Amino acid sequence: MVDHSPLWGSRHAGRSEEFTGTLRCWHPRGGSKKAVTKAQKKDGKKCKRSRKESYSVYVYQVLKQVHPDTGISSKAMGIMNSFINDILARIAGEASSLAHYNKRSTITFKEIQTAVRLLLPGELAKHAVSEGTKAVTKCTSSK
Repeated sequence: MVDHSPLWGSRHAGRSEEFTGTLRCWHPRGGSKKAVTKAQKKDGKKCKRSRKESYSVYVYQVLKQVHPDTGISSKAMGIMNSFINDILARIAGEASSLAHYNKRSTITFKEIQTAVRLLLPGELAKHAVSEGTKAVTKCTSSK
């Protein structure tokens, strides 16, 4: 049996419907919402597009600081975004384990720092810890 449902919308709502030619906007708290083809609802209000969070703006800023004349393709940006998500998930997981081992209910700067030291090799870990310390100091002094 072939599923003729659209790629977005019905997957999140938990049911499959036939595609009728209307747009579907998916909202995290409201499931999928039907909209008229021109991205407007029946009452005239526009359908709000869901925002996709990524680190692309920050990757681009750092790239321009290091190599002002170099660009980056969207595929490469996707890879960088996946890489950052992966590293942050690993650090968070390791910090969570460290807090659990030490019978703590809060992940502090110390757990994050130790997780970075455990996950990153040698000189990279030292550099990451010093940059992190510098960022935290800058953040706390500005408040």
